[in-house]
Amino acid sequence: MQPRNMSMSGVVDLAAVKAAGEAKAKAEQARVEAARQGGGAAVPPSALVIDVDEAGFERDILQRSAEVPVVIDFWAEWCEPCKQLGPLLERLAAEYNGRFLLAKIDVDANQMLMQQFGIQGIPAVFAVVAGQALPLFQGAAPEAQIRETLDQLIQVAEERFGLTGIAVDAEADAAQAPAAPAAGPYDALLEAAVTALDSGDLAGAVQAYKNVLADDPGHPEAKLGLAQAELLRRVQDMDPQQVRKDAAEKPTDVTAQIAAADLDLVGGHVEDAFGRLVEAARVTSGEDRNAARLRLLELFEVVGTDDPRVTRARGALARVLY
Repeated sequence: MQPRNMSMSGVVDLAAVKAAGEAKAKAEQARVEAARQGGGAAVPPSALVIDVDEAGFERDILQRSAEVPVVIDFWAEWCEPCKQLGPLLERLAAEYNGRFLLAKIDVDANQMLMQQFGIQGIPAVFAVVAGQALPLFQGAAPEAQIRETLDQLIQVAEERFGLTGIAVDAEADAAQAPAAPAAGPYDALLEAAVTALDSGDLAGAVQAYKNVLADDPGHPEAKLGLAQAELLRRVQDMDPQQVRKDAAEKPTDVTAQIAAADLDLVGGHVEDAFGRLVEAARVTSGEDRNAARLRLLELFEVVGTDDPRVTRARGALARVLY
């Protein structure tokens, strides 16, 4: 089935679905085939909302529409009305408990489907019933109007095509959910550190992370947390204007460059911070060079050693030192 280019103005008259008899026969045939293959089992509530792409369109929408009306939400990440409508449709899919299936299609990633359905603006909501596509509404419509449209859709799907929806096993998700992990040996200390950070108690956060590392020196979360807390503690009493002035006037003063690099990183200027310390290591020697190197390694921990900017800066430092 090729989706038709349909008008998106307002809510359509669902009673005007064409080829109802033929579609009903196809739906019945598909249900028989699904039963023969062992289909039709109850689904968990989480299966009532699915993400669909071009590759899975026939399987996830066309074939499923032979057993349940499929409502399609065309959306995009940048679309603010989509962020209002999407959660509402998901909530209604759960509330209607299998009377319809909600398929979400990201138009940015599925341009072909957007063109086939003739989408002119988003959010746009279509339905597919027994292989027949029809538009429902465009934009973030009021909830009462959406409910009325869904009720009409479900009524037509049942009366004209014999689609009564799919069974939902309300306990399936709970049964399949993994058990909550047991509390780790350092969870209380890590939680205390986060609480201290949130309250501005940087010294308390530093101490809590150090308590974890005293027992487990390689604990990744504690290492990252400690590096971040110590950075915040270093910059909290700085005069940014004076620090910038000192760094500009004293390019070979390692203390000035280290302070400016800390400010760079807190301000989100990661590559500036790294570059500043690499340059400080290049123009100095002895203890000053080592101080720049050690601070750079500390900042690597703050950003994360897997970050590509860390990889590049590590290579630049190696070239300076060796």
